[in-house]
Amino acid sequence: MRCSMSYENANNTLAPDLNLVGRERPLVSLYPRVAGPLTPILSRYGLVLGFLLLWQVSSKLGWVNPSVFPPLDTIVAALWKGIASGALVDDIGISLQRSGIAFVAAVVLGVPLGLFMGQVKAVEQALDPLLQFFRQTSALALYPVFILLLGLGETSKVFVIFWATLFPILLSTIGGVKEVDHKLIEMAKTYGAGPITIFRRIVLPASVPAIFVGLRLSATTALLLLIAAEMIGANKGIGFQVMNAQYNFQIPLMFAAILLLALLGLAANAALVFLQARLCRWSEPAR
Repeated sequence: MRCSMSYENANNTLAPDLNLVGRERPLVSLYPRVAGPLTPILSRYGLVLGFLLLWQVSSKLGWVNPSVFPPLDTIVAALWKGIASGALVDDIGISLQRSGIAFVAAVVLGVPLGLFMGQVKAVEQALDPLLQFFRQTSALALYPVFILLLGLGETSKVFVIFWATLFPILLSTIGGVKEVDHKLIEMAKTYGAGPITIFRRIVLPASVPAIFVGLRLSATTALLLLIAAEMIGANKGIGFQVMNAQYNFQIPLMFAAILLLALLGLAANAALVFLQARLCRWSEPAR
């Protein structure tokens, strides 16, 4: 009888003395509430935050040369100083004007042409080899040609950006039209729908997601080509500020201009994603 005491009984007997039962564990109970909201953020941006933290610490502690890689707080301070003083405001406006004109022109030409080529197979087959040839030719390689033809002014800068941004929009639009379910088109024809109705109610809505993919690629390409265009023969613009700061060894200002370009790219992509979500609600999977 003495030895028949079970483990549970012994534990219940000793627990009040050892304070094992009913002990509050604030840290353990607090962890899920804190880690829950942070888990999605860390899973998505953890590497980016770790990289920025490593940059800041390594530059402050002298692990890397701070003259070449200044701390992030110094870069942010240089960016704020340039914007507050107005030195970067004019450059931002001129750069957005150049890339904006080129991007809008590429959309105005690329989307209608892609919709037309995607529906008319004979035109697509005739123009596709030419498009593929020019698409594989780097816009930067053609930039000297554009300068010879259009001069060193604004026209050549805008045109080289337009040239690079046109093809992602055009090819994505063509691909979106060709991916439309032909069963839907045949069903619409069975119910007496005409070509305009089929295009307006089936082809165009089904092509919108692919068109937005091309728009996002083109927006990124526009900013990349903007830098190269403003590094040659320009005296204003964010790309010019990057090169000018590098020549004058103003490294914080150089990184500030690069950071500004990255932020503009993120803002453009976020705007297009938001617009796509508003226009393509029907394409989102049900949750």
